[in-house]
Amino acid sequence: MKLSFYKYQGTGNDFVIIDNRELFFPKANTDLIAGLCDRRYGVGADGLILLEKHASSDFKMVYYNADGNESTMCGNGGRCLVAFAKFLGIIEDKTRFNAIDGMHHATIEHDVVSLQMIDVAEIKVKPNSVFLDTGSPHHVQLVQGLKDFSVQKEGAKLRYGIYGETGSNINFVEQLNDDTFSVRTYERGVEDETLSCGTGVTAVAIAMHKTGMTSSEKITVEAVGGTLEIEFKTDDVYSDVYLKGPAKQVFKGEFDY
Repeated sequence: MKLSFYKYQGTGNDFVIIDNRELFFPKANTDLIAGLCDRRYGVGADGLILLEKHASSDFKMVYYNADGNESTMCGNGGRCLVAFAKFLGIIEDKTRFNAIDGMHHATIEHDVVSLQMIDVAEIKVKPNSVFLDTGSPHHVQLVQGLKDFSVQKEGAKLRYGIYGETGSNINFVEQLNDDTFSVRTYERGVEDETLSCGTGVTAVAIAMHKTGMTSSEKITVEAVGGTLEIEFKTDDVYSDVYLKGPAKQVFKGEFDY
C-alpha cells in the first residue's frame, strides 16, 4: 500500500506528518512508525504525527517518538501540526486543538507559530539541576562549554541513571545574557541529541526564571537548529506559557508498506 505523508521541521526538529482524519493509519504498527522515522531506511524524522478529527476542537494531535511508541506532548511537533492544519485548510490564523496533555491554543502568521503550552506548577529544584514537566518531563542543568559538551554520553547517563526506564529528556544549558540561553537536548524516544526540542526550551526558560538566572518573562532560547521565544506569566504557577518560532513544510512524498 502507498502512504502519503508530509515532512515538516521546526528549528531543525523534524517530523513525518500524516492526515489521518479517515483513521486509516495502523497505529499499532510500531515497526512501521519506527521505519518511517529511520534516517537510513525510511523518510527520517525525530517523530511521527497524526492529524485526526476531534469532536470539540479543530483537530487532534497524536504523537509518536522515533522508536515507534506513542509519547507525551511535543512542542515543536505541535507547532508544525498547526502549520499543516493551515495548509490543509482546516484553520486560518488561529486554532484550538487537542493533544495528549489537553487543549492547546495557537496562532500562525506566515510560517511563525505561537503555541500555548500547559501551565506549570510543580518544579523540583535540586542542587545542580531542575526537573519539571512542560507536557513532557525535562531535566535542566547548567553547564560550561556547551559547544564542546558531550550531550550524547552525559544525556544518556542521566536519562537512564537518574530517571530509569521511563526516562526524562535532558537539557544542558549555558547562559548568554540576561534573558537569552543556549541549549542542547538529549531526547528520550529518539535516544540521541536533537537539533531542537519545544517542550525542552520551554522547560529551560521556566527553570532559569525559577532559579533566578533571569527575571524576564520573555526569554530567548538558542537551540542548535534555531531560535525560539518563550513567554509566560508568573503567580502561583507559570501560566499563559507560549512557545513561538518557525514551522515549515519541507516536502511531500509516498511510502510503500
